[in-house]
Amino acid sequence: MSPETVISLAQQALWAMFLVSAPILGVALVVGLLISLVQAATQLNEMTLSFVPKAIAIGLTLVIAGPWMLHVMTDFTVRLIQSIPQLLQS
Repeated sequence: MSPETVISLAQQALWAMFLVSAPILGVALVVGLLISLVQAATQLNEMTLSFVPKAIAIGLTLVIAGPWMLHVMTDFTVRLIQSIPQLLQS
């Protein structure tokens, strides 16, 4: 396997990882920011106030975006497994 092939596989893996993690991280970031603004405005500093809405939002995101995330992961895995013969020849 050439170094270019290894770099290409690593780039594809990182891109798939980014695509799968982006919805969850984005929702957690937005909900955390909104809860922080509410806490700063009301001066309520309770840990459960920031954890519970984030957990609910992440759960909903997994329910909504889960099938798409699974499709991205399986598509990457299938392409990787199908490319094994070409990788072994080079």
